[in-house]
Amino acid sequence: MSYTLINPATEEQMETIAHADLAQTDVAIELAAKAQKKWAALNPSDRAMLLHRFAATVDQNIEALAQLEVRNSGHPISQARWEATHVRNVLEYYSASPERLIGKQIPVAGGIAVTFNEPIGVVGVITPWNFPMTIASWGFAPALAAGNAVVLKPAEWTPLSSIKIGELALEAGLPEGLFQVIPGKGSVVGDRFLTHPKVGKIVFTGSTEIGKQVMRKAADQVKRVTLELGGKSANIVFADADVDKAAAAAPSSVFENAGQDCCARSRILVEASVYDRFMEGLEKSVKAYKVGDPTDEATEMGPLVSKKHFENVEQYLSDGNIAFRGNAPTGKGYFMAPAVLTPGKLTDRCMTEEIFGPVVSVFRFK
Repeated sequence: MSYTLINPATEEQMETIAHADLAQTDVAIELAAKAQKKWAALNPSDRAMLLHRFAATVDQNIEALAQLEVRNSGHPISQARWEATHVRNVLEYYSASPERLIGKQIPVAGGIAVTFNEPIGVVGVITPWNFPMTIASWGFAPALAAGNAVVLKPAEWTPLSSIKIGELALEAGLPEGLFQVIPGKGSVVGDRFLTHPKVGKIVFTGSTEIGKQVMRKAADQVKRVTLELGGKSANIVFADADVDKAAAAAPSSVFENAGQDCCARSRILVEASVYDRFMEGLEKSVKAYKVGDPTDEATEMGPLVSKKHFENVEQYLSDGNIAFRGNAPTGKGYFMAPAVLTPGKLTDRCMTEEIFGPVVSVFRFK
């Protein structure tokens, strides 16, 4: 089983990535379980040194990681460089942890109780397609620092940067099997993380619906779970705000990464007395927002990640109430002009559903 990747900016085929089946997933988990025992037995200072070396190796490959993200995810190069640098920073931060994972001494009647922090064992990390390497680092870096092994399943659409990071871990000297990246379908690899008895914790980032399924299945073996799920954040503009500044800043708060961000402020609530002024300023800033070739240093927003996702986002525009739109390239690539909607009710689906695209809804309030 395999999956052929598509460059979202050009629609050209790229690599074909082999997907792990159930047997291969089991092998990876068993290897991780063996490697974890040796890793946890290392002197904490040695684990810290190896994680610091991992961070340094990532630092030497920031440009390579960024270029992979541009090709695979369509992220603008300036954003992709920040993301790769962030992975290094997260590893650097957690490289200080192994020597600081101390327990507690608790006074009790007749003596003291002593607690110790011990590794869980194998941690399964399941990452989304919108910020592949940054979100992955939030899962694997603390898990490794605490003495665990990690098996990471990247999203099917955007696995390349995670695969590269797995290679860099070996290059930095981390033991074989300790940190593995295994591409595959969520229904195969992800589900096996949930059912395999040697996986003690799941880290999942994705939709709320899938997150609920993860939580339910993890409960069967009482696995620990960390979930980061969907969002529908808002900017609120009151009459006493700097309205011009708010209108100028709003596009980057929702259109960064083409709106494919659970933190995107995809609703803007504006006090009625300044609504018209805000909308006038917003239209100028939206039309000035640079959408285009992600390899261009000046680009602020690249394409959406895939044709399927482009079509999903486009459905929200058919509801009408489009106040105005920005600009986007025509021709090849999943580029979408940023859109500003003015829904009639707070219950309209553009106000209640996570669109995950360059679409923002503006609603006046009193």
